[in-house]
Amino acid sequence: MNNHDMNNHDFDRNGNGNGNGTNRNRAGRPLLRRPSGRLAALVAAAACVGVLGLTACQGSGSAKDADTAGKGTGTASGAATKDGAKPARLLWMGDSIGEAQAPALGAAMKADGVEFKSMAAAGGGGVVGEIAAPTWESLPRELSSFKPDVVAYQITTYDWGTPAEQRAAYEKLAKTVKDAGAELVLVSAPPFRIDDFYKANEAAIKAAPKSARDVASQHPDEVHFLDASALWGDDGSAAKAQRSKDGIHSCQQGSAAFAQWFDKELGKRYSYTPAPADQWATGSWTGDKVYGPLGCK
Repeated sequence: MNNHDMNNHDFDRNGNGNGNGTNRNRAGRPLLRRPSGRLAALVAAAACVGVLGLTACQGSGSAKDADTAGKGTGTASGAATKDGAKPARLLWMGDSIGEAQAPALGAAMKADGVEFKSMAAAGGGGVVGEIAAPTWESLPRELSSFKPDVVAYQITTYDWGTPAEQRAAYEKLAKTVKDAGAELVLVSAPPFRIDDFYKANEAAIKAAPKSARDVASQHPDEVHFLDASALWGDDGSAAKAQRSKDGIHSCQQGSAAFAQWFDKELGKRYSYTPAPADQWATGSWTGDKVYGPLGCK
């Protein structure tokens, strides 16, 4: 699949299609179907042994478990994010890659005592170009209702455009977040397989991290850039990248590794010590239904 005329696809954001039996996103890419709860539980049971080398599972659950934060054991210094201390609320943004990472991120944040909410969206979630319209529509509502201290945006696989267009979108995001009283963390996407669907936009995908870094450098007090290649490397086919069988998304193990790395980087920025991974890495989030369609084991 090459370039897509998004106006020719009669699909809504949730993948409701035209009756052909395949749900697709606004760019025409098929969306992953969600499995039954029983299948999710089986996937979770198989995955628990491998998550961060820990061995205990605590049942199965859903992303809702991660979205409701409790009191954790992570320690903090200071009293306000603006003074460089631990945030109280973190809003997570991204596409389906971010959606697969959200359950682990939510568990890690909950252990830290940080409220967490994800608006990562399969088949979208970006802020660049036409496909970003649903994000720009929903973001003000999320900022107003959740009132995050920090908004973390993982560059999506749909941030297609010229470097100038990417920078303009990230600038707009930075201003929107600042106006809501929060700080913005831009995170590069993990390396993933460039299939026929992505091939026509490969140059834009490769340019996006530099565009984001450039925007962060222009606003050092309000926007911060995290280079996830420090965790994943640059080769999406390497074992280090921890992609699932589709070469794009992560399973529970990879999501936990990302959550641990991200929490550590956030702790450096906001002067807190993350809760140890063994307090959250094998919790109920491992049974989230997002992992079923990925063939995670």
